[in-house]
Amino acid sequence: MHVTLYDHSSVFSDCSAEWNELVQSSDANQIFLTCDWQEIWWEAYHPGQLWVLVVRDDDGQWVGLAPWFIDLQADGRRIVRTVGCVDVTDYLDIVARRGYEETVYEALATWIAEHTDAFDEMMLCNIPEHSRALQGMARATRAHGLESTVRLQEVCPIIVLPRTFEDYVNSLDKKNRHELRRKLRRAAGEVDWYIVGPEHDLQQEVAHFMALMAASSPDKAKFLEDAQNRRFFELMTARMAERGWLQLAFLTVKGERAAAYLNFAYDQRILVYNSGLDPQKHGHLSPGIVLLARLIEYAIQQEYHTFDFLRGDEAYKYDMGGRDTNIYQLMITPRKIAA
Repeated sequence: MHVTLYDHSSVFSDCSAEWNELVQSSDANQIFLTCDWQEIWWEAYHPGQLWVLVVRDDDGQWVGLAPWFIDLQADGRRIVRTVGCVDVTDYLDIVARRGYEETVYEALATWIAEHTDAFDEMMLCNIPEHSRALQGMARATRAHGLESTVRLQEVCPIIVLPRTFEDYVNSLDKKNRHELRRKLRRAAGEVDWYIVGPEHDLQQEVAHFMALMAASSPDKAKFLEDAQNRRFFELMTARMAERGWLQLAFLTVKGERAAAYLNFAYDQRILVYNSGLDPQKHGHLSPGIVLLARLIEYAIQQEYHTFDFLRGDEAYKYDMGGRDTNIYQLMITPRKIAA
């Protein structure tokens, strides 16, 4: 195995084909690890020194990828993080081609052990519970005398979608099943909804979404006041739409947009990324829940297998049938383990 360090953003444009092919050939096939997402995040935030490690086999084929950067702290500490970590990205990982996982972890661990003078700590966030890297990288780095710790970070509730919408509704507990049916009946004939498509002006629709997002809560409004965050949203939505991965949906009441969801459709999963609504208008129709239910119904009709609420334990996710999966943080330090 051969490990190459890329420390310039040109890696995104120069290696996008190899990058995305590797992600899709791995068990870490997440939209947030695609070259597209990582490039947009880096362009919007560029918070440190890029530190992307690529593992190749003897034939030059990409078999491993660690898209990292070095974050220089105010106190001088150098923290290695994954590109995308942590606020606007939900799943991250170390990417290894299927069948090469342990070889890739060993190659990366060897390289890290040989370059401990370049950093003070590694804090790799948002690693899903099913990732082989959680224990594989921990074992490999410990074998090289480094200290590695796996910590529970957060939950990501998901729904494994059944074959029909009625089966989904029936899977809810009695109280939530009754509430959902009541809200859908009350909204019937009062609302309409749509998914943004080629016939719409995407830039205009994104602006409508951000207005509803800002109206949702003071925290979201503050988030969008930051120029970097707004630029990220604008760049990200354009790129995701270009790649066919964006699902931007609105619920309307008498033609007025009342609620919105910005989701991703990737690898037979719907990922619920963000939402917006004006809590002062049409609250009696529960527009957010009604739109969410329609999107679950649509996902079932389109034969998606998972409806993923992503990070956070908000109550509505469980009311709608979400079940927790965990994400973890992998901490690696160059301090030697005592004999």
